[in-house]
Amino acid sequence: MTKIAVLGYGTVGSGVAEVLTRNAKLINNKAKEEIEIKYILDLRDFPGDPNEKKVVHDFDIILKDPEVRIVVEVMGGLHPAYDFTKAALEAGKSVCTSNKELVAEHGPELISIAHANNVNYLFEASCGGGIPIIRPLNSSLTADDVDEITGILNGTTNYILTEMTQKGLKYEDVLKDAQERGYAERNPEADVEGYDAVRKLAILSSLAYARTADYKKIYTEGITKITPDDIDYAKALGMEIKLLATSRKTIVDGVKHCYALVSPFLIGQDTPLYSVNGVYNAILVHGNMLGYAMFYGAGAGSLPTASAVVSDVVDEVRHLGRTLVFNWNPAQLDIASIENDKRRFFVRVSADKADTVKAEFGEVKKVELANLKNEFGFVTEQLSEKEFNEKAEKVGIISRIRIKDMAE
Repeated sequence: MTKIAVLGYGTVGSGVAEVLTRNAKLINNKAKEEIEIKYILDLRDFPGDPNEKKVVHDFDIILKDPEVRIVVEVMGGLHPAYDFTKAALEAGKSVCTSNKELVAEHGPELISIAHANNVNYLFEASCGGGIPIIRPLNSSLTADDVDEITGILNGTTNYILTEMTQKGLKYEDVLKDAQERGYAERNPEADVEGYDAVRKLAILSSLAYARTADYKKIYTEGITKITPDDIDYAKALGMEIKLLATSRKTIVDGVKHCYALVSPFLIGQDTPLYSVNGVYNAILVHGNMLGYAMFYGAGAGSLPTASAVVSDVVDEVRHLGRTLVFNWNPAQLDIASIENDKRRFFVRVSADKADTVKAEFGEVKKVELANLKNEFGFVTEQLSEKEFNEKAEKVGIISRIRIKDMAE
């Protein structure tokens, strides 16, 4: 029997306990070992809960118990999650987590500590909830040179944009609805400003490109400025607006770089991401041999995320006394400024700017909406961010949305 401890008994922690209980026979058969939760760490008590007698309030009880071989960290945040994780690994206990903030900030260090102590640090649930993506990147796609990752990595923003598209609602109204449904936090900043997605992108890019991507160096833009008029323009173009987290390897002047950003994008029906709606997430991976492959599923939620966490528990049980190899080098990934990154843009301008638009962008095909008589939109040719910004400044635009092309 392998005994484990769960740090945090919130949405994911309670889900871990439920998955281990409901699928106990199946999980134990796959692990070739019976798995039992010995402790649950939380500040609260849970009277009447089936696991109430397992709840403790002192992490040292877990740390000093030699029977606990695996620690499940689902507390979220950096502290005390980092301190508890580091201490557990140094004590010879494997750790698995859904904490993308911790993995993005300290992943290479914690993997190194785990290996130094002949244990494992796994984080399948950190990037796509219940979607298997870490394990495929780390072990299934080893024959490929992965050169691009593009994903819808946040269920809250995808739900908001889907509701705005399908029901014609304003951002503020959908956000309130998302909060009432439990899809958005009371303080939704991490989701709607793209901070959650950029951490996940950094983790995926680090594994895909075998270098550490610093999320703080990745350009990040959220969805708070998207309006119903933007949605209507997207429909007129036969496209949809999605918050995408995207990175790709490229060579600039003979030097390898990575362009990475999180931003609202217009995407066409030629990409599988077009039909990813609601709280669902999807990750599109491109390899030089594989081409494109998409990983799709529930990107959040108690049981989907817990399922991914428990898959790591099973993996760690199978590898007690052995470390799993991670293709994550602590050397820094060179994240280039996006000013040289090229793409098309959709632009909105006032109707009196037609001559200036022609002078800067050439002949363009106007996109007009019946209810907006004083403006029009158009799509540019491929331009670098720097070139576009210079032209846009001369014209004086209302707004712009980047366009993601499959061949980009």
